[in-house]
Parts: sequence; C-alpha cells; structure tokens
Amino acid sequence: MNDSGGVCRRRATCRLCDSDDLSLVLSLTPTPPANAFITADALDTPQECFPLDLHICGACGHLQLLHVVDPSLLFADYVYVSGTSPSFVAHFEDYATHVIETYRPPPGALVVDIGSNDGTLLRFFHNAGMAVQGVDPACDIAKAACEAGIETLNAFFDAALSAQIREDKGAAAVVTANNVFAHIDDLAGVVAGVRALLEEDGVFVFEVSYLADVLEKTLFDTIYHEHLSCHAVAPLVSFFSCNGMELIAAERVDTHGGSLRGTAQLAGGSREVASSVAACLELEEYLGLGQAETFHDFAERIDSLKISLRDLLSGLKAKGQSIAGYGAPAKATTLMYHFGLGPDIIDFIVDDSPLKQGLYSPGLHVPVLPSGAIAEHRPDYLLILAWNFAQSIMANNSAFHDMGGRFIIPVPKLEVV
Repeated sequence: MNDSGGVCRRRATCRLCDSDDLSLVLSLTPTPPANAFITADALDTPQECFPLDLHICGACGHLQLLHVVDPSLLFADYVYVSGTSPSFVAHFEDYATHVIETYRPPPGALVVDIGSNDGTLLRFFHNAGMAVQGVDPACDIAKAACEAGIETLNAFFDAALSAQIREDKGAAAVVTANNVFAHIDDLAGVVAGVRALLEEDGVFVFEVSYLADVLEKTLFDTIYHEHLSCHAVAPLVSFFSCNGMELIAAERVDTHGGSLRGTAQLAGGSREVASSVAACLELEEYLGLGQAETFHDFAERIDSLKISLRDLLSGLKAKGQSIAGYGAPAKATTLMYHFGLGPDIIDFIVDDSPLKQGLYSPGLHVPVLPSGAIAEHRPDYLLILAWNFAQSIMANNSAFHDMGGRFIIPVPKLEVV
C-alpha cells in the first residue's frame, strides 16, 4: 500500500523475518519527518504528518514501524552533524579505540562507515593509520566531510555500492553503522552488502537505540520516522543467522539514553560469541520484550508522563512564566507532538547547531535560535528537549540558573532543577 503519492508506503511484513504476523501495540501522534525544519518563507505551507504506529512481530518479536517515509525525503538535506556535540566526539573516539583494541585490524586496513555523517568516527580510524571510506546520503554533509579529508560517497549503501567499494579499495576489515541500522527498511539487502564487503575475518559493528532502555526509561521520543526499527538482541540473533552472519557481541552503551553496540562476523567466523549476548537475551526475556502486553503497559506510562508534564507547563504558563526549549533533536518532534507542546507553551528553542538556527521546528513551527537568545530573552524555564545531554546543558548554562532560571528535564523522569 502506498500513502501520500509515494512519499510514504506501508509494508506488510516484518523487516527482519518477513512474517506477516504483526500486531499494533503502540500508536503515537502522527508527525512530520522529525528533522523537517523549515524556513520562514515556508511557514504558510502545511507539513504532512505520517503515522507513528509500532507493531510487534509474532514470529521473531521485532518491534517496528510499518509506515516507511521516502528516505530521500528524510536524509538528502539532513541537519544533524555528529561533530557539533563534544560528548559525541568523545564517544566516537572511545568507540574507534574499542574496535581497534578488540578486533585488531592491521594498519592500513579498510574501515567503511555506513551513514558516516561528517566523518567524526572515521577520523579517529584515519588517525590510527587505517584507510577509511564514508558513505552518506546527505549531500551537503558528505561534501563537507570530503573537504575535511574524509573520503565520502554521497549515496545510500546497497549491494551495488558495496561491490564498487570492494573493487576500488578491496575488502573491509571493519564496517560500521552508527545510529543508522534502525533507519533502514531493507536490512537484509544492506547486510548482504556488508557480508560481500567484509574480508573473511572482518567485523560489522553497529550502534542502535536499545529497546530495553527505551522500555525501562520510557524513552518513547526516540521513536520517529527515521527509526523504523526498535532493536533488541533476540530478533537480531536470528536475523543475522538467517543472513549469513553471526552476532558475537551485544554491549550496552549510554548514548541516546541507552544504546546497543552489536558486533557481527561472517557465519563460521573464528571469534567466540561473547557473554554479553546471553546477558542481553536474559534481560530481554525478563522484561518481556517479545510480548505485546509489555507495550500496552508502556503506553500507559507514556500517558502518565504526558499528564504530569502538561500539568506542570500549563500551570507555569497560567502564572505568566515564560518557557523556552533547549535542543532541537529529532526526538523533540515526537515529544512535542505527542504531548501537545506547541508555540502556545514553548516560546522558542535554542540549539547549538548552526544548521538549525534561524529555522522553525517541524510542523509546530517554534523558532530555533542560537544559545545567545537565552540571555537576550531571559525565559523563566528551560525545557531540556535534548534530555540525553541534560547534565552538560545545565553545566554550560549555569549563568541562566544563577539569574534564577530553572531547568525542566522531561524524560526519562520529570524533574525541575
């Protein structure tokens, strides 16, 4: 089925195992694409909203969106860059070190990053003496990465591109995909490309938001159209097994409120399966991640959080208090829509990324300003929409706090600081 003239289509089978045994377990408020910021001259043009309905697969337990928005609409003019966040730069430095020390690719070995963004991760591999190749569909970001010395192909990764890279540069010792493995509809096709690109003893390393953390911490706003999959280890074990690979590690890391760093090798590879895989499988069984009832309870907790935050913010506005948002990440679109937080509640949003400043938030059209707007407009409260960076945001805005301003952290637990 196709919606919206081909802009959005609805798939009928599970993204991992192709079963049609799918049950709706959670409906969030439909939104525009989470990064569809607009300019002032487009304010009068309505932005189309698409469903955010999560379905669970009865066969393999995978949780997923079935509505697929055209990826060229989502990613061609992307406004998120890794290098603007000091904490993410540090994370990627640690990440590269971990991969090099654990899997020991030799100097000069090829590292390919799928969805390489501005090349932040690849730069650390490059500095360690590796040959690097980025792949990213965002035109301007890929161009900037190339200009900064990280060779980047402006394209979506698929089997044909995999073959081209292998012909031009040889087999890869490491292929990475960070915060993009949840973005891909044709996961089997991408994994086939990875499998064909890897050398015999190579590894595929990926990071995704981890469903266990999403559930435990009520991180519902990490669900948006880019994130087609909410990944857990149990469905991935069987998925890789059916696609000529083997999941050999499943480590929990703290980015995005809680992520999973998975590592896979070619089937029959030399490495043993780490104990981290069994640990995650045990946790997921305990949490009931493969059961529809688990997510009905999750929906009730989201509703409870919505009532608490709405009551707090509405009460403050009724008293004449001003509220600004801090951070305009993709997750803010889901949170603002599902909780009904428009310009009547949030006066403006500040964001540290120059790519978002001067624009308006997707659909709700709250203006996004540089951080200097805090001192200029002096809001009474800052609602931290980029809650995963709450501690650093509060530390960097101590002057606001010293002048009597207060912070509101909406997720994972509502707090006023």
